[in-house]
Amino acid sequence: MKVYERERLNGHYSTTAFVIANTLSSTPYLLLVSVIPGAIAYYLTGLHRGMDHFAYYTSVLFSCMLVVESIMMIVASLVPNYLMGIIIGAGIQDVMLLSGGFFGLPNDLSHPFWKYPLFYIGFHKYAYQGLFKNEFEGVRYVYNEAVVQKILDGEYILREKWQVEMGYSKWIDLLIILGMVVIYRVLLIF
Repeated sequence: MKVYERERLNGHYSTTAFVIANTLSSTPYLLLVSVIPGAIAYYLTGLHRGMDHFAYYTSVLFSCMLVVESIMMIVASLVPNYLMGIIIGAGIQDVMLLSGGFFGLPNDLSHPFWKYPLFYIGFHKYAYQGLFKNEFEGVRYVYNEAVVQKILDGEYILREKWQVEMGYSKWIDLLIILGMVVIYRVLLIF
């Protein structure tokens, strides 16, 4: 960021040019980082088979990395010290992660602060819910309870166990995350 500040102050290029160039130059590497480890983790854990499910999975990983990169670039532009930037950026990610649905289900979030602003503005909510929908929608599970076979559908698990909002598709969750990327990149320009 220091080189960018010097170049911008000397008038060599604008903030908009930097944001566009940074986005274009980092995209191929972020895509590789999401596809290669994503393939290892996806298939080793036995997640839902099919190329469309894997493509959605890697798309969510890729878009989440773009969001994190955008947030960290905003923090880096505001904080002059490298170490303080890492600490503040990690703190922002931690607060979003705490309210995103990984450590507690949405109905279990106690204070309105954690539920209403943070739960809905953190990208983790949309990533988790999209990934849960990707795995459980359209799937039926057969299990035995007291020698009686019962069928449990994935939508029931999503609604009752994971408390996922089922009013929209997993693709809307992905679009919301990509919208956050655009919003954070535009904020970086200003």
